[in-house]
Amino acid sequence: MIVPTESIGAIMRLCTERRGTYVETQYLSPTRVMIVFDVPLQEIVFDFYDRLKSVTRGYGTLDYDVKSYEPSDLVRLRILVNATEVDALSLICHRSVAEGRGRKVLVRLRKAIDRHMFAVPLQAAIGGKIVARETISALRKDVTAKCYGGDITRKRKLLEKQKKGKKRMRQFGKVDIPQSAFLEALKMKDG
Repeated sequence: MIVPTESIGAIMRLCTERRGTYVETQYLSPTRVMIVFDVPLQEIVFDFYDRLKSVTRGYGTLDYDVKSYEPSDLVRLRILVNATEVDALSLICHRSVAEGRGRKVLVRLRKAIDRHMFAVPLQAAIGGKIVARETISALRKDVTAKCYGGDITRKRKLLEKQKKGKKRMRQFGKVDIPQSAFLEALKMKDG
């Protein structure tokens, strides 16, 4: 990477966050420096160039070569919506960042999927272990609006009936995920 000298610290942080290993630094001029890192290709392909440009205010550049293939501790991060796996949202990432990525995807999904009449659990799983969870809360319809004053038993009966209906809906309910939710969930910008 060739970057301005004032961006050295930010570039070092960016590369170490992406599991990079420092190799060398060469000063090309008083204002420009070449920094060499060994970074896994997965980390470069996924949003690295955009982050490099934003950290260096557009003055940084990047060139890379595939050095070698090495074994790594990769896991498949599965995303479950209402206890059903959504293959399009599943991704492969390093075990050390899997939980954080899962949480980010779930937070974005929670904002992008509309609320339903029942609570929708969103989960990130590695193998059979749930590593992150968010819940889209249920819409609450005021079934007691027409009851005013008087006996409380009628209100309780209506709320109990609503509770049974929501339980039945949770069993058979289907969650529709809009296309925009897929795009929003897979963005990896931290902003």
